Amino acid sequence: MGNDKTNMFVAIALSLVVLLGWHYFVTSPATERQRQAAAQSQTAQPGGTSPADGVPGPSPQQGGPSAPVPGTLPTPAAGPVSREDALARSARVRIDTPALYGSIALKGARIDDVSLKNYHETVSDESPRIVLLSPTGSPNPYYAEFGWVGQNAGPLPNADTLWTAEGDLLAPGKPVTLSWDNGQGLVFKRIVAVDDKFMFTVRDEVENKSGNAVTLYPYSLVSRWGKPHTQGYYVLHEGLIGWLGDDRLQEFSYDAIAKEPAYGGANTRGKAWSNVTGGWVGITDKYWAAAAIPEQDKPFTGAFTERTDGATKVFQTSVRGDAVAVAPGASSASTQRLFAGAKEVNQINEYKRDLNIREFDSMIDWGWFWFLTKPMFRALDLFFHLTGNFGVSILLVTLILKIFFLPIANRSYVSMAKMKAVQPEMASIRERYKDDKMKQQQAMMELYKKEKINPVAGCWPVLIQIPVFFALYKVLFITIEMRHAPFFGWIQDLAAPDPTSIVNLFGLLPFAAPDFVHLGVWPLIMGVTMFIQMKMNPAPPDPVQAQVFTFMPIIFTFMLGSFPAGLVIYWAWNNTLSVIQQYVIMRRNGVKVELWDNLKGTFKRNKNAPAKS
Repeated sequence: MGNDKTNMFVAIALSLVVLLGWHYFVTSPATERQRQAAAQSQTAQPGGTSPADGVPGPSPQQGGPSAPVPGTLPTPAAGPVSREDALARSARVRIDTPALYGSIALKGARIDDVSLKNYHETVSDESPRIVLLSPTGSPNPYYAEFGWVGQNAGPLPNADTLWTAEGDLLAPGKPVTLSWDNGQGLVFKRIVAVDDKFMFTVRDEVENKSGNAVTLYPYSLVSRWGKPHTQGYYVLHEGLIGWLGDDRLQEFSYDAIAKEPAYGGANTRGKAWSNVTGGWVGITDKYWAAAAIPEQDKPFTGAFTERTDGATKVFQTSVRGDAVAVAPGASSASTQRLFAGAKEVNQINEYKRDLNIREFDSMIDWGWFWFLTKPMFRALDLFFHLTGNFGVSILLVTLILKIFFLPIANRSYVSMAKMKAVQPEMASIRERYKDDKMKQQQAMMELYKKEKINPVAGCWPVLIQIPVFFALYKVLFITIEMRHAPFFGWIQDLAAPDPTSIVNLFGLLPFAAPDFVHLGVWPLIMGVTMFIQMKMNPAPPDPVQAQVFTFMPIIFTFMLGSFPAGLVIYWAWNNTLSVIQQYVIMRRNGVKVELWDNLKGTFKRNKNAPAKS
C-alpha cells in the first residue's frame, strides 16, 4: 500500500468482503426454504404407531430389553384435533409458576402442556404467549416423558397408563405426587416439583411387593413431532442438542439426524453414546428449549433419533440410566430433571452452577468465538442493569471499546496524518520514477522509514471493528435478552431490523412498505456517518478507487438495512466516534482536515466537465 488512500481502500474493501460474505452465507434468510418448512410444519400431522422410539435399550450383554417403546402414542383415526381438544382428552394436574403455566396429563404422566408467561409472539403484550410443549393428538406434539423400561417385571408405566394424583396444582414449593400400581407387585410413584423459572425435578420411585427381584432402567426423553419452522441461519443451531460427557457437545439439525445410520427399529435413524457421565440432551429453538437432564454422577446412554410415523417425522432425544435392581420388599428411586423454557443466559448459568449440570450453558449457541461473544454479552448485560436499556448499553460498550483500543487507533490515525503531511514528497517521487515502479517503491519505503510512518496503519481501525461487529451481531441474534428489547422511539426490538422504510416515507404515506425493502431511519443515519468518515480524507487519484469510495456508503446502507437495529445503531455510533477521534488527532498533528472541502467537492458541479452533445 503506497499511501493513506490505498490503506483505507484496502481496509474498507476487506471489511466489505467480510460483510458481503457474512451477509450471503450467514444473515440472508433462505426465504423459500423457510416458507416450505413453515408450510410443512403446519400441514404435518402425527399418525400411526412406531415400534421404535429412540430410547437406547440396554445392550445384549446387560441382559436387558433390546428396544423399549416409550415415547409413542397412536393418533386417533379421526386425525389431529385442536390443541385445546387434545388437552381435554386426559384429566390433568395444573402447572402455575411465575414463569410458566400449563398442565401434566394423568394419562401417561407426560409434561406436555407448557406455555411461557413472560414471552409473547410479537412485541405487543396483547399478542399470544409462547407455547412451548403440546400433547399428542394436537397439530404439533412436543413433550417430555419419564419412566422405566425392563423385562420380566410385569406391566410398566407407558403412554396409556392412568396415574392417580395427590393434589391438583403443581407450583413452586408445592410438588405433586402421582402413583400407579401395576397389579403384579410393583407400585410406582412419581414426585414432580418445579421451581419459579423453567426447571422440573422428577423423582421416580418403585416399590417391589412381589416375591421376585426385578431389574429396571430409568429413562427420560424429549419428543417433537414434525419438523418445525427454523430460522435457516448458519450462525444458529436449531434442532437436537446435548452435552454427552467426554463426547462433549453434540448438535444435529433436523435434516442432519435423518442422514445417520438406522438405529433402534424400522424407519428410525440416529446415533447413541454409551457410558456417559455428566450432561444432558434436548431440542432447541432459537430462544426456547426442552432438555432431559439425568443424574450427573451416574453413567447413562444418550441418543438422538429421527423416525417416520406415517407422514410425520418424529425427532427425539433420550437418556437411559444403568440398571436398577429392586429386590423383593425393597424400593429404588431415580431423580431426573426437565428444563422447559426460555434460554435466559443468567438463568442457564445459574442452573449450571447450582445444580451442577455439566456444560449446561452450551445450550446457548455462543459459537466458535465464544471467547468474544460471552464477554460481549456480559458487558451489555452489566450496563443494561445499570441503565435499563440495551440500546444505551450498546452505546456505552462501544465507547468503552473505543477507549480500550485508543492507543492502537491513535497510532493508526497519527500515521495517516503523517502520510498526509508528506503528500507533496510522495507526489514528487511518483513523478520522478513514474517509469520505474521498483525505484518508486524503494523511494516510498525510504520516505516511510525516515518519517517513521507505518503504511498499513490505516487498516487497523477497520480491522479492529470487524471482530467487535461479529461478536455484537452474534449476541443480538442468539440471546433472548435482546429479543423485543426496546431502544428509543420507533425501535422496539433491537434484534429486528429497523421497522421504518423510506419507501413509504417512514410511515407518512398510507401503505405498508414491502418486506424485501429494509431501509429505515437508522440505516440511513449509519450511511451518512460512514459517508462523513470517508470524506475526512482526500479523494483517491485513481478514478476507480474514487468511485468505490463514493458508492461504499450506499452499498453498506442497503446491506445493513436488513441487519438487527442494534447492530446498525452500533455501526453509526462507532462511525461518529471515529470521525471525532480522527478530527482531533489530525488537528493535533497540524494536518488539515479536508472534510468540508471534500463535501463541497462532492456536491459541487464540475464546471470544467465537457458538455454533453
